[in-house]
Amino acid sequence: MNFIAPPGVAIVPFGLAEGIAVLTQRDADFGRIIATAGSPRFPQRRPGFGTLLHIILEQQVSVEAARAMYARLSKECRWVTPERFLALDDPTLRQCGFSRQKMAYGRHLAAAILDGSFDPKALARHDDETALAELVKLKGIGRWSAEVYLLFALARPDIWPAGDLGLQLALQWLKGLENRPDAQTLRRLAEPWRPWRAVAACLLWQFYLHRLNRLNGRDFIKS
Repeated sequence: MNFIAPPGVAIVPFGLAEGIAVLTQRDADFGRIIATAGSPRFPQRRPGFGTLLHIILEQQVSVEAARAMYARLSKECRWVTPERFLALDDPTLRQCGFSRQKMAYGRHLAAAILDGSFDPKALARHDDETALAELVKLKGIGRWSAEVYLLFALARPDIWPAGDLGLQLALQWLKGLENRPDAQTLRRLAEPWRPWRAVAACLLWQFYLHRLNRLNGRDFIKS
């Protein structure tokens, strides 16, 4: 994920400032994140096919690798749309970094949008659980991918991607836990943070990036 949103770009999730105020009152550790790493400023992604495809690329690879693949794809398509994606052959997609499986997932998504069986615009009208259920019907979109889309593209304030490794490690470090919590434990620990769990997630990602940069000897720019 990008770290700092450029000037004028919306940041996620909705109600970020209000959510931070609530969470720092409930849990002093969130205040410690603000004091050491600053307020999170993750940019909102454009809703639609391109972002869903980008999230598919992010599965099981680093954020940087997925970004590079998507950049190569964008050069081929000029503008990533379902029609233009479906016009690309296997060798072109392989040059962009797509595995055979991710080619299939991307084509299934593009075809579903074009034949009307899936409408990304309709997700904005659904509540969180209904929107998640619609997304996970798609081949290649699991719970994590659906949650990331709702948080970063639709800016929903109470999304909690409990299966995210970065969140699990961040909470382990922040709370001094002996073991990395699994998804079930992470869901239980986050219950007191409703209805601002997406804000909590962004704070924890902020802490995670801050710690990684410190461990790697790099400066971390506070927002």
